[in-house]
Amino acid sequence: MQQDKHPSYRPVVFRDRSAGYAFLTRSTASSEQTIDWDDGNSYPVIDVEISAESHPFFTGKARVVDTEGQVAKFERRYGDEGGRTDDGKDGGGKGAS
Repeated sequence: MQQDKHPSYRPVVFRDRSAGYAFLTRSTASSEQTIDWDDGNSYPVIDVEISAESHPFFTGKARVVDTEGQVAKFERRYGDEGGRTDDGKDGGGKGAS
């Protein structure tokens, strides 16, 4: 590996502000802020908006999309103008026989 070509790979603390969760890992990210960690050492800290601790998918608080009634909502909005006749065949247009 060539010297002075690659960024330094060192321990960094990533902190999720919304969940109050922090973890120590290795990264090339840099920061002017530091934090004193449990082992007594001081590490650069990177504040993140969201992590696995606060993401709705991983916490089980994901929003469930209710699709029940979507067909009824469509029919209320647009009526029964789907282009079908009473016998279930295509009501005309291009390619109709």
